[in-house]
Amino acid sequence: MVGSVTTATDSNHRAREDAAARDVASPLGDRRDRFLLPERVIYLDGNSLGALPRAVPDRLAQAVTEEWGAGLISSWNSADWINLARRVAQKVGPIIGVPGSDVHVGDSTSVTLFKTMVAACRLRPGRTVVAIEPSTFPTNGYVASAVARLLGCELRWCDPADPTAALDEDVAVLALTHVDFRTGAMFDMGAVTGAAHDAGALMLWDLCHSAGAVPVELAEHGVDFAVGCSYKYLNGGPGSPAFVYVAPEHQTDLDQPITGWMGHAHPFDMDRDYAPAAGVGRMASGTHPVLALSALDAALDVFDGVDHHALRTASLSLTDYFIELVDARLGGQLEVVTPREHARRGSQVSLRHDQAYGVVQALIDRGVVGDFRTPDLARFGFAPMYVRHVDVYDAVEQLVEVMELEEYGRASYAVRNAVT
Repeated sequence: MVGSVTTATDSNHRAREDAAARDVASPLGDRRDRFLLPERVIYLDGNSLGALPRAVPDRLAQAVTEEWGAGLISSWNSADWINLARRVAQKVGPIIGVPGSDVHVGDSTSVTLFKTMVAACRLRPGRTVVAIEPSTFPTNGYVASAVARLLGCELRWCDPADPTAALDEDVAVLALTHVDFRTGAMFDMGAVTGAAHDAGALMLWDLCHSAGAVPVELAEHGVDFAVGCSYKYLNGGPGSPAFVYVAPEHQTDLDQPITGWMGHAHPFDMDRDYAPAAGVGRMASGTHPVLALSALDAALDVFDGVDHHALRTASLSLTDYFIELVDARLGGQLEVVTPREHARRGSQVSLRHDQAYGVVQALIDRGVVGDFRTPDLARFGFAPMYVRHVDVYDAVEQLVEVMELEEYGRASYAVRNAVT
């Protein structure tokens, strides 16, 4: 018996050493040091809120104390706040495979999606359908429904397994989420975009669960519009501003519905009539959020010098390893619902269990932070900038203990009773 325990311990030790060796070999091995991560916490929820980059606190302190506090209103010029949104856009552009001059940053994700969807529909007069998949994040469906009501269009729910089957001569815009927020399943961006164009429709992608973890080559695939948040894999902080990409061929005729003064060609002339700014700048509406953009500006510096293919390689290595360990140790108890094919997988893995909520709560109690999505999915995000293979190994070790001790039932009961 003692020999068996010793053998198992030795095997576990070698397995963890192998995980550590993978981290040493990773081309992103130095990036973790650029983040402030709590000790004794394995953070696998960067697909909900990214970790804090080390450069952000000092940058925010500078923006608050020196620029706002000391500089006051003059900082619009002296600190160049007026061009801050453009500078941030220049950093976002390469991450999504486009020039920064075709990107605008500044509003919330919902507001950005609304403005972009209306503008896209207006570019296809005579077409009366907005097509969207029912498995999208709820906000996307709410916004699409509002846009359809506003413009007198039909909202068409397409089949997530084959969204292009919904395309016909009536579809103005096909709006899809690149990586599914529940399962981590990823669409073939090039193929779907091509099919939309073949049908005469415009393509709008939601990049919230891909930008910063999955290479996104919008220009290469001829994408018309893309919207994404910056608080997940881009690590911009809670509620940080969203971005929008508009293909150059659409910018001249772009007609978005919230025509605020910052989108005016000459905002400080205070003209009564609206004249849109040139290019993607006309997507601006009100005054941009200086403090939030300052944090995002500093956060995006962690991507300096990062090869996007190396980022993807690291992401797939982490998710492959997690799936491998779950299969080997918990294959009969937890179902991996995330696609195993690399081309169809984002940077998360979702596990199905009828007590998934309790599983996640029990893991959080043990310092492993994932999250739950109704009705039965435990979801784990692998931000390749700071998640290591040893984190994956240790997280599965804790998951095995949770399942063996059936802690998920007790955790779920305790939380339910605390709420009531």
